[in-house]
Formats: sequence, C-alpha cells, structure tokens
Amino acid sequence: MYVGLKMITDMPTITPATLVMEADKIMEKNRLWMLMAVDQQNRFLGAVRKEDVRAALPSPVTTLSRHELNYLMSKLSVEKLILKNIPSIPPQMEIEEAAKIMFDEDLAGLPVVDSKNNLLGYINRNVMLDVLVEEMGLAQGGSRIVFEVEERTGVIAEVSGLIADMRVSIISTATFYHNGKRMVVIRVQMDDPAPIIKALLERNYNIVGPCDFAKEWC
Repeated sequence: MYVGLKMITDMPTITPATLVMEADKIMEKNRLWMLMAVDQQNRFLGAVRKEDVRAALPSPVTTLSRHELNYLMSKLSVEKLILKNIPSIPPQMEIEEAAKIMFDEDLAGLPVVDSKNNLLGYINRNVMLDVLVEEMGLAQGGSRIVFEVEERTGVIAEVSGLIADMRVSIISTATFYHNGKRMVVIRVQMDDPAPIIKALLERNYNIVGPCDFAKEWC
C-alpha cells in the first residue's frame, strides 16, 4: 500500500498571512491538531500546531479593551508559528515506512508532496488506523487464527495450501513478533475455524489466543 492511495486530499490549508483566529476556527471546525501551510503556488512551507495557535491567542483575563483586542487579532498572523522542520513524504512511499517516521518522530501526521514540493495531501493517525483495520480484513468478517511459527522457508505457503484444500478463502495474513517468537495471524472466510485449527494442530503448529498471554496483562 502506498501513501498516495490513502492520503487525505480535501484537507484545509493556510498561508503565512492567515490570521491566528481564523486558523483556530478552521482547526475547531475540522477537529484538526495541525494545519499545513502553503504559499500562493501551493508549495509546502510547514505546519502549524493547535497548541501553538492556542498559545498565541489572548488570555481570557487580558486587560486589553475589546477595541484593542480586535485590532491586535486583526494583525496577528500564523507566519511566525509555522514549523518548517516537519518532514514531508512522497506519494510513492510505502505506508508502513510513513508510519515508522510518524512513530519515531512522534508526529500526528505527515504532509505528502510531489517532486516540486507541491502539497498533494496529508496522512494522519486516523489514516494509519484505517489501513490497519483494512489490511487485517476486519470489515469482511470471518474468523481469526493466530499461531507461532519457526523461522523456516515455506510456512505461509504450507498453511495457505492446507486452507485452500479445505476450500476456504483467506481474507488477510499478517505477522508480528512477541518475545522473540514469530506469530502469524490469518483471517479466513468462515464462522467457525475449528476444522482449520484441528488440521494445524495435527501438523504441530502451536495455536495461540488471549489465554496464552493473560499473565502479561493480569
């Protein structure tokens, strides 16, 4: 899956001339924690965070008069709030690589730009969660089977062949590591996966479930 296939393209943007109050309203209306800043040619300049916008707004206990306050806010733009060290990514980047950048840099999202730095879109944590749900096949129903595997060639092919021989469709597959052990997660198109589990056990696969890990969260 590539970033360009999942990025948000209809997000609001701002320019350096956008007033702080306007940026705050845009964030509130669209429930955003960050806004992308562009120039008049739609080239990416940086991002403005909600906490920085809120910090720039006058305090509720200000001693300024309403006239003074309105005048001040009519001049206060986001130009000095733009963070210019926000990394950007190309649309052809694999989405898991983008997720790693967000995790490593503790970012809520990333701008997607073309080779000329034109802003194409934006990905955020909601996009990543949507991708996770989609890739795990949850929306398609079925049943989930998790088993430990040893590091050897042909494991996935072997299990896939076993399931195919039972005339059952595989919705999704994924792998992850826990305590140095590799786990395979397979979602199959059947309500009761007992026949598949039985066949895997007969081939000495170690089927695991919540009970096997209960001591880690109890």
